Amino acid sequence: MKTPVSVLRLPRGPDPNSRGFDPNSPRFLALCPTTLSSSSSSGAVDEEEQRLRSDLRERFLRTLLLMTDKQVEFNMHEKVRVRARFGASDIDVLNFQVSGLETPLGVQKEALLRCQDVISCSFEL
Repeated sequence: MKTPVSVLRLPRGPDPNSRGFDPNSPRFLALCPTTLSSSSSSGAVDEEEQRLRSDLRERFLRTLLLMTDKQVEFNMHEKVRVRARFGASDIDVLNFQVSGLETPLGVQKEALLRCQDVISCSFEL
């Protein structure tokens, strides 16, 4: 039998309808700069790199959309595997919101997974 685990409630964000991510916050501005730094002097190389980054970002966001409300297995550090129903990600992809998190210690009804602790994730299409 799966053992229930207590829930830690996090404070609400500045906007009552938000998930707590303010685009005007110093953290958001530091992690999501509005201008890209140029690593080379060639404009054509910069445009190609930007196009490739854009394509990869779009694929990643589409994957997050496909994961929504699906059972996902997360491989974490220390060879820990957990399963949960994926809910959402924050704007800077530092946390995943999941439901029904099945851990070796029990089941957590709602949880946030830190992305830096996740090595990989998989789900059925």
